[in-house]
Amino acid sequence: MVDVSIESVKRKYEVQLMRLPNVTSIGIGDREGSEVLKVFVTQKVPESELKPEEIVPKVLDGYDTDVEEIGFVTAQT
Repeated sequence: MVDVSIESVKRKYEVQLMRLPNVTSIGIGDREGSEVLKVFVTQKVPESELKPEEIVPKVLDGYDTDVEEIGFVTAQT
């Protein structure tokens, strides 16, 4: 059982995650009935091509992460 809310975990790690290559935003989602931290990236890169400090952790404070490729986001006018 997780003792902290996913919202507080998101706030705690948001700045750190946003510094990683290709990361564009952080959100909260659902995977198979469980809350996950969504890490949106412009392009998914194999872990083997990243430095250890550039890899999104698989779990943060008891919550799984889910990396999702969304491409480049631009404002619609």
